[in-house]
Amino acid sequence: MGELHLEVVTPEKVLVSEKVDSVVAPGTLGQFGVLPGHTSLLTGIVPGEVRWKVGGREVLLSVSTGFAEVADDKVAILVDAAERVEEIDLERARQALDRAKKRLAGEMKKEEVDFTRAEAALNRAVARIRVAEKHL
Repeated sequence: MGELHLEVVTPEKVLVSEKVDSVVAPGTLGQFGVLPGHTSLLTGIVPGEVRWKVGGREVLLSVSTGFAEVADDKVAILVDAAERVEEIDLERARQALDRAKKRLAGEMKKEEVDFTRAEAALNRAVARIRVAEKHL
């Protein structure tokens, strides 16, 4: 079996650039997996977990929204934000989840709440918590 080249890029930096055996990512139509020889693909990325295998080791990353392109044994994931599992502050993520839940539950003045942003914050917090808790 061949290798894939995985790149995860945010506006601030290239977070991952390495040869991997397989990749699994959260696409807009559901989670998708990529092995060497995969057909070309362009999809949206939703908040969730990107994981890849190198040898017998699995690596986890929490990502926000963005896009992914698969072509010629290369997986390029461009997202607004991404964190390695060991970098996630679990308590901070739980606090963000609580704030987002309060906004969505209407505990703030309606004119002060941007529900689209609150829902996005909720999804990001849930993704970060899920990834971090797998590392515990």
